[in-house]
Amino acid sequence: MTAIRALIAEDEPLARERLRRLLRRRKDVEVVAAAADGDEALAMIAATAPDLIFLDIQMPGLGGFDVLHEIGGAGRPQVIFTTAYDQYALRAFEVHALDYLLKPFDQERLDEAVDRAVMLIRGSEWTQRFVVRSAGRIIFLCDDEIDWISAADNYVYIHAGGQSHLIRTTLKALERTLDPKRFLRVHRSAIVNVDRIRERIPLAHGDSELVMRDGTRVTASRTYGRLIPDDVHPAPKAPRRA
Repeated sequence: MTAIRALIAEDEPLARERLRRLLRRRKDVEVVAAAADGDEALAMIAATAPDLIFLDIQMPGLGGFDVLHEIGGAGRPQVIFTTAYDQYALRAFEVHALDYLLKPFDQERLDEAVDRAVMLIRGSEWTQRFVVRSAGRIIFLCDDEIDWISAADNYVYIHAGGQSHLIRTTLKALERTLDPKRFLRVHRSAIVNVDRIRERIPLAHGDSELVMRDGTRVTASRTYGRLIPDDVHPAPKAPRRA
């Protein structure tokens, strides 16, 4: 099974290396980046999209709580705070941290926190969180917030809540990571969230038009449209005039 992706944000070099060494003993965790301060952590979070962040509270520049504020709440990675100060524990759980490790912690205490993180993160084999930039901030979108996705050469636009976010990947590559019970390829250039379809309007030559809940209209080609679930009914035809 694929290892979960972890990022370490810790300003003390010895503490950073020790945590990395302890995590190497686990086959289910891969450290994808290690940051020495909050600003570096934000850049690395945007670049690597980790599943789990080990976050020191007091760092130069942006502290741990500042980093959480910048990346937002819904859909963000799981967070385990690592700190030498116990007075922030209540605040840590108020911002929904998964755990709070007081330094110096041992392998057993770390494993306890990581075991819980792995269980939560592996709740689904499909991608459930997407990293996007909006107005200079890093935002984590949950998959259930997405309305539809459109292709743009080697990029895709993720349309959610009336906003469109550009990320660098192809529609084909993204499709392989999405839950096929929830996301459906309806055109060579479009994927829709099935739960967001309001109605289907038949068109010529077997094509159809999908009206999404936000009013967006997405063309479903004959090739892909046959895969649309039966419970998405066509819009009723207007009665003939006498």
